[in-house]
Amino acid sequence: MISFLARRIGITILTIVCLTFIVFLLTNLDGNLVKLAKFMGNQRMTQEQVDNWLDKNGFNQPDIVRYGEWLGVLPSFRNVTEENRILGRCSRPGVSPEDTPEYCGIIQGNWGWSVIFKDEVGSILATRLKHTGWLMFYVMLVMVPFALVVGVLAGMREGSKTDRTLSTFSIITTSTPEYVSGVILVAIFASSAIGLKWFKGSASSALNDITFENFTLPVVTMALYGMGYIARMTRASMAEVMTSQYIRTARLKGLSFPAIVLKHAIRNSLIAPFTVIMLQFPWLLTGVVIVETLFNYKGFGWLLVQAASNNDINLLMGCSIIAVIVVLFTQLISDIGYVYLNPRIRIS
Repeated sequence: MISFLARRIGITILTIVCLTFIVFLLTNLDGNLVKLAKFMGNQRMTQEQVDNWLDKNGFNQPDIVRYGEWLGVLPSFRNVTEENRILGRCSRPGVSPEDTPEYCGIIQGNWGWSVIFKDEVGSILATRLKHTGWLMFYVMLVMVPFALVVGVLAGMREGSKTDRTLSTFSIITTSTPEYVSGVILVAIFASSAIGLKWFKGSASSALNDITFENFTLPVVTMALYGMGYIARMTRASMAEVMTSQYIRTARLKGLSFPAIVLKHAIRNSLIAPFTVIMLQFPWLLTGVVIVETLFNYKGFGWLLVQAASNNDINLLMGCSIIAVIVVLFTQLISDIGYVYLNPRIRIS
C-alpha cells in the first residue's frame, strides 16, 4: 500500500505540473497579455507602449522561465524603477526592494496578486473555497443518501413498477440542467407571483449566515441534478448483483429478501457508485458556476467566472490548480476505496 501511494502521489504531482503548465500557456497568450497591459495602463495604449509595459514587468520572458517563477523554482523577475519601486511577481505595495524576496512562487506559498480584487490570490481563494465548501457539504449530505436509496430500491426488483417509476425520476432529474431546475424552483417557491414565498431566491445572505430559508434552493438545485446520475449507476450495479450466483445461493439457503439485500448485495453494488460519488467533488467545485451565479452566491464558481471574464491571470491560475488538485486526489481516494469495498480487488 505504501509503495502504491508513493507511486500514485508522484504521478499526481507530475500530472499537476503538466496540466498547470498547459493552463499557464493558455492564460498567457499574447492577446491576454495585451488586455492585461491595457487594463493596468489605459485602453488607448499603442502597441509600442504595450510592449514597453510587458517588458518592464517581465512578461516578455520565455514561457518556461515565467512558469518556473510562478512555481517558485526560479528567481522572480526584478525591475527597480527610478522611484525605487520594484516591478515583478514579488512586488507588493509598500515593500522596498531590499525587503522583497527573490523567490515567490506557489512552492513558497505565494499565489500572486489579483489585479481585479486588489488582494492576495491565496486569501481570495481561501474565502471563496470556504463558501463553496459549505455548499458542497450540504449538497452531498442531501444528494448521496437519497440517490443511494433510490438506486437500491430500483435495482432490487428489476423491471418492477417501483423500478420504472424511480428510473424515470432519475432520468428526468439528470436530463434537466441546473439553470432550468433552478429557475423552476425559484418561480415556484420564491416568486411572489405564484405566492409560495417559502424561500429566498437569492443566497447572498448565506455568505454571512446560512439558514434553511436562504440555502435550500441552491442545495436542492444541485442535489437534484447529481442525484439522478448516482441513482442510475446504483440501480444498474444493484440489478447486476441481484442476478449473481452468490445471491441465488443465499436465496436457496432460505435467507429473507431484506437480509440478502442488506448483508450481501448492497456492499458489492456500491463499487461503481463510489467512483461516481467521488467524481461529484470536482463537479461540485467547478460546476457550481451556474448555480452560484443564478442564486448570487459568491463562491469558487463565481470567482472562476470573474477571473476568466476579467483576464485576471494569477487568479485564474490559482483557480485552475485548485481544480486540478481536487480532481486528481479524488481519483486517488476512489482507487484506495476500491480495496475496502471489495476484498477481491488487490493492489498490484
